[in-house]
Amino acid sequence: MDIVIGIATFVVVLLLLQAGFLAFRGMQNPERREVQRRLKILSSTEFENESIDILRKNLLSDVRWLNQVLLSFRWTDKLNRLLQQADAQYTLSVYILLSLLMAAIGFLVGSLITSNRSVLIPFACGAGMVPFSCIYLKKKRRMGKFQRQLPEALELMARALKAGHAFTGGLKMVANELGDPIGIEFAKTLHEINFGVAVPDALKNLPNRIDCPDLRFFIISVIVQRETGGNLAEILDKIAHLIRERFKLQGHIHVLSSEGKLSAMILIALPFGIALALYVLNPGYISTLFTDPIGRILVIFALVMMLIGAFVMKRMVEIKV
Repeated sequence: MDIVIGIATFVVVLLLLQAGFLAFRGMQNPERREVQRRLKILSSTEFENESIDILRKNLLSDVRWLNQVLLSFRWTDKLNRLLQQADAQYTLSVYILLSLLMAAIGFLVGSLITSNRSVLIPFACGAGMVPFSCIYLKKKRRMGKFQRQLPEALELMARALKAGHAFTGGLKMVANELGDPIGIEFAKTLHEINFGVAVPDALKNLPNRIDCPDLRFFIISVIVQRETGGNLAEILDKIAHLIRERFKLQGHIHVLSSEGKLSAMILIALPFGIALALYVLNPGYISTLFTDPIGRILVIFALVMMLIGAFVMKRMVEIKV
């Protein structure tokens, strides 16, 4: 056990040094982060001792060898896409190092409490998932805000088209008038078009940065209209109206399913509340569940059944529109 703790301590110190080095580089030049963010939008190609390549490449780390290692894995594309959708400030390597650091700290903290590896390993894994869980929550909030802004953006583009502006003019108005995230994402699409990317290709790149089903209706409508013709302003108005009606229906469903969600929360919290009350009133009675082998099996079985019940109740109250 001492060897494992020593190895974990070494990993923590190494990760702390790496994190401190990255933080020092960021503090040394405060404008560097903004420059890198803009360069990642346009191109991440380094031109030192290399032939010029106008194709955009993924930059997963500021360290060249680590960037090559991360690019060799397939799962890094999904994680990098998650960071793009959450508009994360740092590269993927920073969050991977932070995740390893949190896992090592969780293992050390857990080793001070217990020496049972069946508890230490899940605790360390849970601590290591904290950074990416925060990124996922940030991405979910950002995508929800984008979806709420989309009808207004489509109506703004429709008014611009009716006033005689071109499609790119409508994109520019949305980028200037609306804030993050839809303004920034439409500005990126406009930059791609201005740099020579075809309009259908620039629009097809937008879903890679945005996880919004309603956005695909807009993209397909624009691409079909450019190929076959039609009144694009009228199409955008109808899409915006359809999205607003979906929001209304989702609101009604949320109100009707709130009772089921509250019942699920009470049913999930009730066993833990009773166990806590029994532990306070009669610790010897409840401790049998954790000391006796049969009691541990019953606790694990109860937790598994509770997870299955929570999953079933969640699917019952979740209605997709």
